[in-house]
Amino acid sequence: MDLGIAGKRAVVCASSGGLGRACALALAQAGASVVLNGRTEAALEAAAQDIRDATGAQVRTVVGNVADVGVQRELIEAADDAVDILVNNNGGPPFRDFAAVDDDAIRAGVESNMVTPIALVRRVLDGMVEREFGRIVNITSASVKTPLAGLDVSSGARAGLTGFLAGIAREVAHANVTINFLLPGSFDTARLQSGQEAASQASGTPIAEVRAAAAAGIPARRFGQPEEFGAACAFLASAQAGYITGQSLLIDGGAYRGIL
Repeated sequence: MDLGIAGKRAVVCASSGGLGRACALALAQAGASVVLNGRTEAALEAAAQDIRDATGAQVRTVVGNVADVGVQRELIEAADDAVDILVNNNGGPPFRDFAAVDDDAIRAGVESNMVTPIALVRRVLDGMVEREFGRIVNITSASVKTPLAGLDVSSGARAGLTGFLAGIAREVAHANVTINFLLPGSFDTARLQSGQEAASQASGTPIAEVRAAAAAGIPARRFGQPEEFGAACAFLASAQAGYITGQSLLIDGGAYRGIL
């Protein structure tokens, strides 16, 4: 299906690997030009070249922490000051027992996973409204709907982002600008694998058994693949998704047992 975004300009934060990279690849496959972002130059440039080779798309890069105001400006400039598609993404706080969560940890989590994406939305929203096209996709977490012990800071910050932008989504819908949220469950990324490896080492259980047990707890009986997530992101960024806004799409293989 033609997604109707050929020639559109996309900024994808934290996209040198994992789900961010998968989103960038899917957007490039749909014909968009893409600005990638990451903190490690070598990994970022490798991802950019892979996407160029695979799609022939124009891919630019901006190295640095997306929370940095200067990096935010560079991202917008790299998209010729006319961002049509913004994919907000950032690493989440690590697992931490509530007793070990101090004020600094809370502030850092809120800064990374709520304040920073809101700041980027503020930078691009007026231009999207003026051009009467805009797609903002925020990658949050399944923990917004199914909070997990140890991810309290992440759950709170991402839920705060969802609530903050939900009203704004309704204010700009008339201009063909949408704001939505993708909530990933267990996707087979380096982050998931590193956590499983740590669990394997801590318990003395072979990594294959750790992974098999984790997959068995998901109704789909497997982990999600990044390209599946990227495809969902590209659809929400498409011309055909203009009537979908303010929504949280949970992609978790059925792990969440609720109906709302």
